[in-house]
Amino acid sequence: MSKREYPEFPRVGVGAIVIKDGKVLIVKRAAAPSKNLWAIPGGMLELGETLQEGAEREIFEETNIRIRAGKPIFTFDLLERDPEGRVFFHFLIVDMEAEYLAGEIKAASDALDVRWATSEECKILSLTSNTLRMLKELGFIQP
Repeated sequence: MSKREYPEFPRVGVGAIVIKDGKVLIVKRAAAPSKNLWAIPGGMLELGETLQEGAEREIFEETNIRIRAGKPIFTFDLLERDPEGRVFFHFLIVDMEAEYLAGEIKAASDALDVRWATSEECKILSLTSNTLRMLKELGFIQP
């Protein structure tokens, strides 16, 4: 398995945008990249998984929520370099639309916290720049 820091090739990450009762599911990240920032939950796609299977597994592992993942609706590169210019992290992130099925939120070890957030709360929380951009593009957060 490829390492996350100083990878030999880009890694594929998968997440899911889950909205329930007008609130979006977000997690406070416990590890780099984006440590201590709020983001869409997700993780690494595993060999042999479809994007949908990976999103469903990752969201359950990270938040204790069961979802049904749909189609990809937001994709971005997460690329960080060290002071010498070497690639420290390189992920291609694919966020899927998703339907909430069941479960009560509970943060796993890779999340400091998990919550359902309104659009107004998202405006004041410390979201990752990509999460903020995605929620604005999807119309969840109004300017």
